[in-house]
Amino acid sequence: MSTLYFKYQAFDSNGAAVSGEISADSEKEVVRLLQGKHLTPVKIQQSAAGSRRGRGRKISNTNILDFTNGLCTLVEARVPLDKALRLLEGITEAPAMQELVLNMLRDVKEGKSLAEAMERRPDVFSKMYINIVRAGEEGGILDELLPDLAEFLESSAQTRQAVVSAMIYPMVLLATGIISVFLLLVFVVPQFATMFEDAGTGIPPSAAFLLALSEWIQNYGYLFVVLIVLLVFGWKRLDKDPATKLQKDSFLLHTPLIGTLILYRECAVFSRTLGSLLGAGIPLIRALRVSREVVGNTYLAKHLSKVEEDVRGGSGLGISLEKTAQFPTLLHQLVAVGEESGRTASILLKTATTFDTYVRNQMSSIVSALQPALIIFLAIAVGGITITMLSAVFSMNAVEF
Repeated sequence: MSTLYFKYQAFDSNGAAVSGEISADSEKEVVRLLQGKHLTPVKIQQSAAGSRRGRGRKISNTNILDFTNGLCTLVEARVPLDKALRLLEGITEAPAMQELVLNMLRDVKEGKSLAEAMERRPDVFSKMYINIVRAGEEGGILDELLPDLAEFLESSAQTRQAVVSAMIYPMVLLATGIISVFLLLVFVVPQFATMFEDAGTGIPPSAAFLLALSEWIQNYGYLFVVLIVLLVFGWKRLDKDPATKLQKDSFLLHTPLIGTLILYRECAVFSRTLGSLLGAGIPLIRALRVSREVVGNTYLAKHLSKVEEDVRGGSGLGISLEKTAQFPTLLHQLVAVGEESGRTASILLKTATTFDTYVRNQMSSIVSALQPALIIFLAIAVGGITITMLSAVFSMNAVEF
């Protein structure tokens, strides 16, 4: 069903004029939606341009988290699903999110389940998200599963934000150092060349090297930018072919320090997804398949496919994870304990928290070591250039004297 976009002018309950844009199938539906928001429409006009703009907006992880928390609150309050979606469409500020909620509301009214409505937007809702919602609808326990889903999304967002925040300052320091060295070599060092030429004296080797480097950067410095662009483009191109992406992911996973962080981060995602799905009552094989697809590293996902085959053949999950020799010992040992005690889901969720904590602590340690290292690099680079050129000037004056 195609969605049209309409511009409207209306009055609220206090008599104040409001205007905006809304997506619907017809003017009748626009009137109904506005009345549901306690607005009295006075002018409605279809907008084709608005359609293009609306579809271009991206839905962020924050939007999905806010939507999940809102849906969780309304469902726990026993609000009917269609009314809950209508309320969420009214209080959501992001236009793209409003459109998404409106489309889901329309699907639900047509008799589809919420999970089926979400399946139409796989770019927004993950398979794990959809499977948990489906399990909640089928078992009539959506109000019990949505809080865990909201907690899962919030925990993932916090870990992601912690990693991003930890890297901001080192990146600023690195950029400052590179820009400072570049400006010195391009604008300051060439000034010394004129002084040496006027003096007619020999130039010390270190100063001559800096002058040659400065001249090369002025003439061919753009090649650095081209090289960086090509490297980034080539790195992303590796993801296009499954074989090269597998090799890339394997390389990253076996890279010292970074590989451990990637492994523990992926294990946290896998454990939390699998634990949430098992806790929702989804069968182990199906939960493993969904959890494997959530893992971003294809090298680990390939080994998880073998784990799924072993479990399908009757092996225990803990033993199957151990056989791959790719996952942390803590993971398969705790899973084995969970299988013996019948608490696999809860133990997986606790394990995910442990892995997330490890990643955050390691990132904090790396950043703590990286910051002084970058400051020292900046001091050595800028100070080295300055001292080298000033020493050359002093030696030139000494010769003249």
